[in-house]
Amino acid sequence: MDWKSSRIDALLEQALVEDKAASDATTNVTIDPGLRASASILARQEMIVAGLGAVPRLLEIFARLDPRPPAHTRFEVISHPEIFDGVRVHGGQVLAVIRHNARVLLSCERVTLNLMQHLSGIATLTRQYVDAIQGTKARVLDTRKTVPGLRALEKYAVLCGGGTNHRLDLSSGILIKNNHIALGGGLRTALTHALERRQKGQRVQIEVRNAHELNEALECGADALLLDNMTPAQVKTAVDRIHEEKRWIPIEASGGIVLDNIRAYAEAGVDFISVGALTHSAKAADISMSIVAEPS
Repeated sequence: MDWKSSRIDALLEQALVEDKAASDATTNVTIDPGLRASASILARQEMIVAGLGAVPRLLEIFARLDPRPPAHTRFEVISHPEIFDGVRVHGGQVLAVIRHNARVLLSCERVTLNLMQHLSGIATLTRQYVDAIQGTKARVLDTRKTVPGLRALEKYAVLCGGGTNHRLDLSSGILIKNNHIALGGGLRTALTHALERRQKGQRVQIEVRNAHELNEALECGADALLLDNMTPAQVKTAVDRIHEEKRWIPIEASGGIVLDNIRAYAEAGVDFISVGALTHSAKAADISMSIVAEPS
């Protein structure tokens, strides 16, 4: 992750602006402006870490927003070399220590924790899905079911958890879904138009829900197939049918897939399994921040 990219920079700045972090009324009237402190970011559960790189970047961006003297911008973020994004940690482990002006630490605490809790929660859930299909050829994909504005970070968290990114956005690939089929004149017409009109190098993937649609898609020359809302048994039958073709066709399963049944889908022989829950239903990881004054 390029934490200094313009997109991420704008996102992190907006998070601080939203919280009015540079106008922290409580901190400004209770904390000595010259007090230095150390903040320990602590994992309170077993989890996969994601978002550590945002910590120093948030402090750098806060310095741009903070009207106070430049002396308050001096900080140090210390972490163990074995703790980084994508690593599994146990409850009680310190993820990082920040030495900074106490007012700044307090003003940035909530935004820093919110981001790390959210991203680490996604990474942790993703790892559970990845672990559940270990030993099969299938890979776990994310979807576009993300919080508006946070997609780049959420998809990064999926990578931290061992998952694979699907399309980043609508321009990233052609995926013909049910509504495209309904509005585009039916499966054959929509798929034929897509194959004719695509740009060079674009793969055309289409969603199918039953054996009839699958056969239509294969007859029309689909490049990739998404088996939607099928049972593992139906997926296995579809995979066997697809393998009768004289070419390799990537096969993805999607819809109704949870931790309890994902392995059955993987063992049915698909190449990819997309799971919207990775980003839309991940529980925030339990992370806290303890701040203590440094000796004067």
